[in-house]
Amino acid sequence: MNRVEKIRESLKEQGIDALIVLDELNQHYLSGFAFTDGLLLITMNKALLITDFRYYEMAQNEAYKDYEVIIPDNRTEIITKALKDEDCKTVGFEGGSVSFVTYQKYCENYPFCKFVNIGSMIEDQRQIKDDEEIALMQKAQDITDHAFSEVVKHIKLDMTEIEVAAELEYFMRKAGASGLAFETIAVSGDASALPHGTPRNVKLREGFLTMDFGAKYKGYCSDMTRTIVIGKADDKIKKLYNTVLEAQRAGLAAVRAGADCALCDKAARDIIDSHDEYRGAFGHSLGHGVGLFIHESPRLAKTVSGRLLRVGEIVTVEPGIYLFGKYGCRIEDMVAVREDGIYNFTHSTKDLIEIY
Repeated sequence: MNRVEKIRESLKEQGIDALIVLDELNQHYLSGFAFTDGLLLITMNKALLITDFRYYEMAQNEAYKDYEVIIPDNRTEIITKALKDEDCKTVGFEGGSVSFVTYQKYCENYPFCKFVNIGSMIEDQRQIKDDEEIALMQKAQDITDHAFSEVVKHIKLDMTEIEVAAELEYFMRKAGASGLAFETIAVSGDASALPHGTPRNVKLREGFLTMDFGAKYKGYCSDMTRTIVIGKADDKIKKLYNTVLEAQRAGLAAVRAGADCALCDKAARDIIDSHDEYRGAFGHSLGHGVGLFIHESPRLAKTVSGRLLRVGEIVTVEPGIYLFGKYGCRIEDMVAVREDGIYNFTHSTKDLIEIY
């Protein structure tokens, strides 16, 4: 069953005759084509991709064959005809992304229909990745791994954090990334204790250098973090790094089909909290879902007890220790949930690397 057929099944279950899709990520997911002007109209018998002339040829070539691509002079007339042709009485819309003004226009333009918020119906379907999505995300992660392997060859002690971030982005672009999954993080010294610190125009400071970055490939994101050391690692730095690595391995071992998201988080958190000097220093959740958007459901967090992982979900596993005013460390892989454990997209080394 393809994506359009699956969403039709969900609509039928809720007694909804048709669906208008405006969210650009949901449009991309359901049609296979990314565009920024238009909408999808899905009824029980038709799937229309309505856009303008700028996208017509690309949509014809790239959109799933379920769709008829249309560039109408009057979109309201086309939608009205399609809804009336199938006697659609109830039409779904994305309540989380449709403005109140747009909702009012729906009601005014199509008074013969009742409009119903579908909630997270599409996003829920997006959580389970199919083989096509997994292949695209592996390509995105391959690009990201490549960038890391290149940047560690090029890091010099007189570089700035901004220059390291720029190098990572350059290597991702050069390897085929269509964009960045999020703003690149490259922070050193005391700034490495900031989980989402912003690269500064300062030379690399001694201690940890944390790099959190990801590529986009055909719309799909990758996400990884590696922490290296500027200078020679002393015993305290080695202990902190190895504790994070042990916690990450415990988190990876806990992720599997049917596992409770909160217990996955606990598996890693317990390792860190077992050390008095690190207790409470892991301040964020263990991980999050990834796909067309960098932060999707599910979350691996202590606050989501009872949420069980399902085959096909893709999550990050990224414990960290942050000693504010000193330094911090995070290690992150992106993995897919499988029946027999996990598939790890990330292949970069986790050996402690020192630059001196």
